[in-house]
Amino acid sequence: MFSDIAEFHEWYARRCRAHGYRVDRVPLEALDGWRTDPDTGNIVHRTGRFFTVEGLDIRNSGREVDSWQQPIIVQPEQGVLGILVKEFAGVLHFLLQVKMEPGNVNGLQLSPTVQATRSNFTGAHGGRSVPYLEYFTAPRSGRILSDVLQSEQASWFLAKRNRNMIVQVDGDVDVPLLDDFCWLDFEQIAGLLHEPNLVNMDTRTVLAGAASWRDRSADLVADTFRGALARSWESAGIALHDTTHLLSWFTEAKNRCTLARQQIPLTKVDGWGLRDGALVHDRDQHFAVIGVSVEADSREVARWQQPMFEPRSQGVIAFLVRRIGGVLHALVQARVETGAFDAVEMAPTVQCQPDNYRGLPEGRRPAFLSAVLDAPPERIRFDRVHSEEGGRFYHAQNRYLLVEVEEGFPLEVPDDYAWVTLRQLTDFVRYGNHLNVEARSLLTFAGFHKEDDE
Repeated sequence: MFSDIAEFHEWYARRCRAHGYRVDRVPLEALDGWRTDPDTGNIVHRTGRFFTVEGLDIRNSGREVDSWQQPIIVQPEQGVLGILVKEFAGVLHFLLQVKMEPGNVNGLQLSPTVQATRSNFTGAHGGRSVPYLEYFTAPRSGRILSDVLQSEQASWFLAKRNRNMIVQVDGDVDVPLLDDFCWLDFEQIAGLLHEPNLVNMDTRTVLAGAASWRDRSADLVADTFRGALARSWESAGIALHDTTHLLSWFTEAKNRCTLARQQIPLTKVDGWGLRDGALVHDRDQHFAVIGVSVEADSREVARWQQPMFEPRSQGVIAFLVRRIGGVLHALVQARVETGAFDAVEMAPTVQCQPDNYRGLPEGRRPAFLSAVLDAPPERIRFDRVHSEEGGRFYHAQNRYLLVEVEEGFPLEVPDDYAWVTLRQLTDFVRYGNHLNVEARSLLTFAGFHKEDDE
């Protein structure tokens, strides 16, 4: 445990120096252990395990662009993302690890206690065992606080889900602390979430299940943003819509969805082609499929090669938030997610790569994008750049924002949007296929919000 954040950073710097790693680009056609299927062009591992890169045909999406084709990652296995928690002197602490991922912009980031695919924890790679896995697999010791199958990035994964778990052990249980692991409390994590590219996506999605646990009682009566935020987490707080209404709104959005998707051979994907050893979009937009060669002395396997998705520009992920009756509400979108298990999930107000829409008229840009990008600085309550999953995505970064709009901002919004309290959102996190991974990250930022100069 650390007495302050400075002590954590000293420890983090030592751990970074202790890790040796190297990531180099290699042409897709030269990837060791991977091959291009001669019939489909799909990129597959020689064992037939891990994941494949295939083609996806999308029709009737109802999005700004109605139909398109793209590469997609198909990884049907479900991994485990688990955080172990324990009280020290009456204060809840979370066990996190510094972990190298080949796609991380800065190499090492704070990961969950366990972050492992099924191939990892069943030993398909032939590497070292996963530490602390026994706390998250049956029969297990400890008390389960959160356990749900949650979606991954549905723009790049097809029906991918991981098991998000939080397990608490009793205070008298001895948990050996390995070199790359540390115990952090709520306030320390809140501070670290303000630092770019430090707390990884897998940690953020699991922490969404703990976002409502923080004690906010001291702020409940404050006539400030912090007060409105605290009241938004109250189970008995005033909400514009009750939960039954919101579930009906969500079901209606799914009922309206006309999305048709079909897996197709990668060679048949229109608008994409090989260039300089990578699979790229004809207009150099969206993302590219690249190959990397990895060496890492701290991973279960010391060296390997793999394909990765590399976005062509930084994304923007934002909630517009508004005080309604003194309670903060987030504007949530029922978004058609092309790769989602259930096609539609609750998503942030805005979720896109703005560069893909430059020069287009307002009607062809994502709704509310201008309200986010043109927001005055005093209305921006959270604004940090964070990385996405570094095991499959290379240098994928998004700008995460909470933007508070004026009280005159319309309560009446398009059919696919709804005003929702943060407590209602965290209740939906208890169930799979409700909130997408981007919304869960924003919920974590709101739940661990730390604003020193209100």
